[in-house]
Amino acid sequence: MIKSTLRLLAIATVLTAGAVTAHAANPEVGGAAMFEDKNIVENAMNSKDHTTLVAAVKAAGLVETLQGAGPFTVFAPTNAAFEALPAGTVDTLLKPENKDQLTKVLTCHVVAANAMSDAIGKMIADDKGTHAVKTVGGCTLQAKMDGDKITLTDENGGVATVTIADVKQSNGVIHVIDKVLLPKM
Repeated sequence: MIKSTLRLLAIATVLTAGAVTAHAANPEVGGAAMFEDKNIVENAMNSKDHTTLVAAVKAAGLVETLQGAGPFTVFAPTNAAFEALPAGTVDTLLKPENKDQLTKVLTCHVVAANAMSDAIGKMIADDKGTHAVKTVGGCTLQAKMDGDKITLTDENGGVATVTIADVKQSNGVIHVIDKVLLPKM
């Protein structure tokens, strides 16, 4: 009886340890916890590094879409990425008369899939170093590896690096990037 009880405890310990490693906690983003049971917009609103992105999503009327079922993969530029754009670009894009252009820019950061970094890395390897990524905005990004980091090249040759990968959401995943990806205009 004692042997079988100890054996069951040992098996339970191994199974529990396996479950813990299989479900690693989401990384923090912008000093805030990211919750797997919240959607992309709910989590992004808590990140102090994504206030510009959230304002842009609201101005473009994309809140409801990004709160939807998905799945979505969002390459989420930080505030610093938006600040690196030429002076006045963000203010111009946020004007109501430029909503279509803003929507195009934002949707070129969204893929209609739940693509974790290991899957993206495998696609890059399978495609001999560069994988074309089609966005919901109609842009084609080129995904590559730079060491152990994923980079994305936009249609103008701009390159963004994924700085925080695999932030799981209830409706997809966010990968934080350091540059704003721009469509060919």
